[in-house]
Amino acid sequence: MADQKKGSILSGIFWMFLISILLFWLPGFGPLIAGIVGGKKSGGILNAIISVFLPAIVLGIFLFLFTSVLSGAPVIGFVAGAGSFILVISNVGPLLIGAIIGGILD
Repeated sequence: MADQKKGSILSGIFWMFLISILLFWLPGFGPLIAGIVGGKKSGGILNAIISVFLPAIVLGIFLFLFTSVLSGAPVIGFVAGAGSFILVISNVGPLLIGAIIGGILD
């Protein structure tokens, strides 16, 4: 039989996002569990790492741009965008560790 691809980056992103939302009340373990499940659904370590960083980068850029546009003051928008970017990055650590574990388990 031919080697079939077991998962995809989009399914990993979807499961990481869904489980992170559902387990928001577990500060350290929620993203870790979401990373393990998403890493397993991604189909490998490299896909799992891409599944972690792609949404974080997109969300950070999105928050930075739209807080600048909606505030009307570029300096206030920059500060609010930088703060929200820090919050997004703080979630990436446990998510990345979980994704690597899930990618290894796959």
